[in-house]
Amino acid sequence: MTPQNEMHRTLGFIPVFSLVVGTILGTGVFLKAAIMSQYLGSATWVLIAYVVAGLLSLAGALTYAEIGILFPRAGGEYVYLKEAFGEMPAYLYGWMRFWVGAPGTIAAYAVGTATFAAPIMNLEWMGGLKGFAIVLIVFFSGLNCMNVKLNGRLASFMTFLKIAMLLFIIGGVLISSTTGSNENIMASGSVFPGFSAFGAALLAALWAYDGWNNMPMVAGEIKNPSRNIPLALGLGVLVILGLYGAIHYCYFYALPFNEVLTSSSKTHPNALPVAAKVAETFMGPSGILFLGIAMMFSAIGAMNGSILTNARVPYAMAKDGLFLPALAKLHPKSESPYIAILVQAALSIALALTGSFDQLTDYVIFASWIFYALVTSSVFKFRKTMPNAPRPYKALGYPVVPVVFLVVAVLLLINTLMTSPQESLWGLFIIVLGVPVYYYQKKRALRLPKAVAL
Repeated sequence: MTPQNEMHRTLGFIPVFSLVVGTILGTGVFLKAAIMSQYLGSATWVLIAYVVAGLLSLAGALTYAEIGILFPRAGGEYVYLKEAFGEMPAYLYGWMRFWVGAPGTIAAYAVGTATFAAPIMNLEWMGGLKGFAIVLIVFFSGLNCMNVKLNGRLASFMTFLKIAMLLFIIGGVLISSTTGSNENIMASGSVFPGFSAFGAALLAALWAYDGWNNMPMVAGEIKNPSRNIPLALGLGVLVILGLYGAIHYCYFYALPFNEVLTSSSKTHPNALPVAAKVAETFMGPSGILFLGIAMMFSAIGAMNGSILTNARVPYAMAKDGLFLPALAKLHPKSESPYIAILVQAALSIALALTGSFDQLTDYVIFASWIFYALVTSSVFKFRKTMPNAPRPYKALGYPVVPVVFLVVAVLLLINTLMTSPQESLWGLFIIVLGVPVYYYQKKRALRLPKAVAL
């Protein structure tokens, strides 16, 4: 009989692959081209930044896959950091993920969905953008409390729809766009804008790829993890890289650069998203309606995947006695960490009420990449301390690929500290705040009877 706080392996390759693609493919692909164009001033360099961000994410995913096979348990990075570097770094990762990473991501997707819905729906009766975002968070958090297998099937369905809609846009632009021309791309020039601007744009592009690390968080629920984890991660990121490259080429092919530059962003909050402008070039006014629906589906699918995966981190921490014990409880019927999901929903709602889309994504990405780099570095330690452990898959390009990932990640973090000090220091403050809480939790755990500690 399975213990009450242990999970069953119910997710096969298709739902796991869909979870990788669906969690990555959210709002960034529709929203970040404008802010990146403002940073870089050139369509060519925006496309280069997207390719670099995709290759960097792929390098991380290929490395994570090896580590995920070694420790196929719920919790993802929390588990890897604990095994490699001990409880303190693992706790700080979980602390950051609990307070900023997970709720910030979920809130950003909810606010993004509301932004897409606003031109095609009357949201005032639900409290406007933020009211609609809260409704989405509550509904999908409740859905995730019900059944893990059902959500795996939902992720597969929504991922299929999102890919189909992106392919439709790509095909529509290349075949039928009334304004399409490579001159639109060439006219914006190709002068390198400098490393600082490129780093800022790269950070924006990495939001569009963010989520490749989420799937290992549900490793404890994946069938045949030694096969499905590396296959789903590698293929998933490659599919996303191809789709992102094609769709962003279409943006700049269909529109003059200035039209992309002035699309929806924090500097042009009331403008149409670039994808909606592009759809108008081959669908007319109905393109806005189609893109609104497409973008809503995309953001909702990513939000659902984030809710599913991120709740497994506080669950794993609570099982180790480092978080509130209630967060380790599984629902007796659905076998989901329902209390962790509900607390996560409450924090997501709080952030949705206080932050804009670009603010939320800036907080999440900087704080998250500190730990992405740390987790990637753990592959070197595991190769040394566990040389004979079964590894049906080994990180491709080792040690070059992990080293390149680490070097670029460190340079990116330094650049972000210089260009966005407020967001960066806020992320660092949240992480450091976890240090005294960790020691308090340790003392509290020592005072508890052994039968009570999880």
